Amino acid sequence: MVDSWVDSAERIGADLHLEPAGPGGRRAALIRALREAVRSGRLAPGTRLPPYRSLAADLGVARNTAADAYAELVAEGWLTARQGSGTRVADRAAPLRPAERSPARTPAPARGPRHDLLQGTPDASSFPRTAWLASYRRALQQAPNEVFGPGDPAGRRELREALTEYLARARGVRTEPGRVVICSGFAHALRLLFAPGGAVLRGPLAVEAYGLEFHRELLAAAGVRTTALPLDEDGARVDLLGRERAVLLTPAHQFPTGGPLHASRRAAVVDWARARGGVIVEDDYDGEFRYDRRPVGAVQGLDPDRVIYVGSVSKSLSPAVRLGWMVLPERYVDGVLAAKGEREAWASVLDQLSLADLISSGAYDRHVRRMRQRYRARRDRLVEALAARASHVEVTGVAAGLHAVLRLPSGAERSVLRAAAEQGVALDGLAAFRHPATDMAAQDGVVVGYATPSEHAYGAALDALCRALSPSARPARASG
Repeated sequence: MVDSWVDSAERIGADLHLEPAGPGGRRAALIRALREAVRSGRLAPGTRLPPYRSLAADLGVARNTAADAYAELVAEGWLTARQGSGTRVADRAAPLRPAERSPARTPAPARGPRHDLLQGTPDASSFPRTAWLASYRRALQQAPNEVFGPGDPAGRRELREALTEYLARARGVRTEPGRVVICSGFAHALRLLFAPGGAVLRGPLAVEAYGLEFHRELLAAAGVRTTALPLDEDGARVDLLGRERAVLLTPAHQFPTGGPLHASRRAAVVDWARARGGVIVEDDYDGEFRYDRRPVGAVQGLDPDRVIYVGSVSKSLSPAVRLGWMVLPERYVDGVLAAKGEREAWASVLDQLSLADLISSGAYDRHVRRMRQRYRARRDRLVEALAARASHVEVTGVAAGLHAVLRLPSGAERSVLRAAAEQGVALDGLAAFRHPATDMAAQDGVVVGYATPSEHAYGAALDALCRALSPSARPARASG
């Protein structure tokens, strides 16, 4: 058995020839290189690999990248890991004999963008694995037997109680567990609220002039007609609401342009709902992440009987954890549960119990505070880099959230997106979020998801972004 990890480390460093810009990023490149080294026989069965910290230092990658690569290959059976023995090449991972090898090499897939600055996702490498695993284990150990049978379409009581306390404390939401329904995220909530047949809500629905096209398509597929509310520096023009039955707003941080709905307009939209018998659907997609002043509370707190509040863990934890919630006026609870059904469209009960424990133990709050600090630092780095290297760009919407909007001169959006693609940067253009029926003047810009890259990849992504932007004499400004 080969037992010198120093010798192994030297061979790995010489033979892997990592290409961090390759398909899938550094983690995927490291997994492919290690797998090929074992498959080809360069790493013999029983070879002891260096500790992941040493490997990360030798190859210039993040520690969690090396640790994740080891864990993936252990799960696949290429490696084994035992306490006191380290990580070794599995005895059964024998190299292919020459006759078994494919005579022709499979062409490498086309490379995607090297730098992901698309909005919508948090830093996947920052998922609180240890805390989540601890909560999952406690939930599994403490779960009564009835958890593994048919359950409540409203969701587990434990999670609804934990959310009632958390949302009141963190977002100013006023509710009780019986008015909370667990769903699988905001899109799922929309499907339940606007299910064909109009059991809960019907159109026409007013929406903000800029928002997610996916949500508009989902509503259109359900037969819901949407009208567009223009935006200005105070948020959506709710004074233009008319005969709509409901309005969908992102009042804590307008998506994607940024900025909260002004206090006077919050009061005005509640007055409209009361006078018209309408309802406000509040999408609180990133309300925990506010950086420069006190958080903006939920509109729901102004009138719980006229607001349907929707949230999820897609930004705070991960979109892979398919958990969200609706806080409903009492009159809508039965209709939503009927649309959800007795057996279908449920979120995992074990995930619900795990999230309930994560919140109740305080681990969720600690994670949000940690990520708030990290994302604020990234926001600051973005503003500083643009001020120094692309001073003609105005940076907006940065007082909160996980993305910023870079305002561009009229007609510049397409050319900037082309330049970004040439630099290997994936970006969204502002035009993609514009409602097709709005008469609001078009604005040129790009949306930068500064939370998306892992920590070690963020600097290179900023450099590539700055190269894609034309320099100018006008200084960058941060507003929110």
